[in-house]
Amino acid sequence: MLIADTSVVININATGCAETLLKALPHRIAVVDVVVDEIKGGLRKGRQDAVKLTQLIDAGLIEVVTLGSQGLIQFESLVIGASGGTLDDGEAATIAYAADVCAHALIEERKARRMAADQYAAVPLACTVDLLKHANVERALGLGGIADALHNALTGARMRVLPHHIAWVVGVIGDERAAGCLCLPEAARKQALARL
Repeated sequence: MLIADTSVVININATGCAETLLKALPHRIAVVDVVVDEIKGGLRKGRQDAVKLTQLIDAGLIEVVTLGSQGLIQFESLVIGASGGTLDDGEAATIAYAADVCAHALIEERKARRMAADQYAAVPLACTVDLLKHANVERALGLGGIADALHNALTGARMRVLPHHIAWVVGVIGDERAAGCLCLPEAARKQALARL
């Protein structure tokens, strides 16, 4: 099972092919109810991710889960304390639930990944790009579809790309698109621009 954080859900929605992507994956995807609440909070700001998430839940493509007693203890340890040592509720709930049920956590934020690696080393971490790199997703979307999905997530959700994925992402979306993606590191954009 893969437990998705708020930013991953937003990225999946932004791909423009969320249903196809999720149907292609061999793993169940779940979100903790805390993440659902965070995403619903975006409605006040005019964001439509809650509507899209509800559609994916209703279609049975994403499951909503709730923290158990052990997960709540782990959640509290991640949100209570000095701000430098705490996480947002969605990130904390994702890590706590994944730790409690021995699942993978889909998280992209640097601080959350560092804290998960330090405090919950047994929890495997992945991100949106890992989902898009999956062989089943490539078969379902084709390379052109993956390029479009990546570009949509980069421009529509400002998806964070982890350092070890940058070369792959640029290779798939191409130099022209990469040069214009402000959420990619400046060095990657400059290199892409130089190759044009």
